[in-house]
Amino acid sequence: MRCIVQKYGGSSVADTEKLKKIASIIYGVKSAGYDVAVVVSAMSKTTNNLIDLARNISPDPPKRELDMLLSTGERTTMSLLCMALNALGIEAISLTGSQSGIITNDRHNNARVIEVRPFRVLDELEKGKVVVVGGFQGVSYKRDITTLGRGGSDTTAVALAAAINAERCEIYSDVDGVYSADPSAVKDARHLPEISYQMMQEMSLAGAKVLNAQAVQFAKEAQIAIYARSTFSPGRETIVRTLAPGLTKGIKAVVSENDVFRIKLFEEDPLTSFRKISEILEEKNILIKELSISKDSVQHYPASVSFVISCSNAYGWENVKDLLNKSFGEKISIEEGLGALSLIGEGMGNDVSVVNETIKILESSGIEIFGVTTTSFRISFLLKNEDIKKGVLICHKKWIEETSVAT
Repeated sequence: MRCIVQKYGGSSVADTEKLKKIASIIYGVKSAGYDVAVVVSAMSKTTNNLIDLARNISPDPPKRELDMLLSTGERTTMSLLCMALNALGIEAISLTGSQSGIITNDRHNNARVIEVRPFRVLDELEKGKVVVVGGFQGVSYKRDITTLGRGGSDTTAVALAAAINAERCEIYSDVDGVYSADPSAVKDARHLPEISYQMMQEMSLAGAKVLNAQAVQFAKEAQIAIYARSTFSPGRETIVRTLAPGLTKGIKAVVSENDVFRIKLFEEDPLTSFRKISEILEEKNILIKELSISKDSVQHYPASVSFVISCSNAYGWENVKDLLNKSFGEKISIEEGLGALSLIGEGMGNDVSVVNETIKILESSGIEIFGVTTTSFRISFLLKNEDIKKGVLICHKKWIEETSVAT
């Protein structure tokens, strides 16, 4: 029988009435002759409330214990949804990440899925049951409960879809797919009916919240199509899949992320110092982005290390900052109050004219630029937090709205 994996996010499972509606949706899919595995997030605001509880006890709680606490949010949702399904006459069973065979490394709060052993899931599907899996969580090879970081339920869904050879993976949220910008911030944002894996990954890494970057990587490796849809407003959707070369040419989206920190270190031996810094951040599960290390081969000036981290990943940041300042003193500089604005599209890294024109229009609008980085699918500009919203509107008008009209 054909199988579909569906994932429902926090806003979709915000209360019991919404859970009943989701049960009706699943009933329709099951009645159409599909096996269905469902991945659910914690109910809206539950994870944040649990984090607040932990921080009321300790400003920097042990990460293993935090994972034990946070994993309870998804367990509540999956149990309630199974009750709603059984009330409709559909036999359903809830499984935790560990019961579903989601095996991770032992990195608490931001674990990576290394293997999926879906034997229990397949057994229950074979019995005709709907399997409801708690997303965002797994079990390490040490048999500890782990969580996958923000957006981790997407990763659970796609990894599970690949493991059970599902026909597709449907990601449901409160928006009907992927847009050229956040539609709540840019009223003329354009809906994107389809998008490549590579471009979606860059959007996710740059701050777009529709899909998790690790989930997209799983989908790309397994060639599982992702359908991003609205839970309660069916109609449009965005399909994430392999696209023919050239279809994503040019700027397709403008994405932003607030509250990033830039860290700089100046000294004669940057490689050794970076290893020390990375060990500190690794211990605190803080991910490094936009890394640049330079060492002068001719002059004897101090060399430099520069990188960016996201505030959303920086649990216990004040303690980490104090440790970095004590370890490196005047050699280290930590810049806060910054955000990143990114232009997404194929061939970005080679288009210097786009970089120059964007610098021109931002600076002419009184927006100061603190850094520029590029990849094959992204150009990112480091701005002050307070300039991000204005910058997004300017760039979207220039590169999406006016370009679309011109072509």
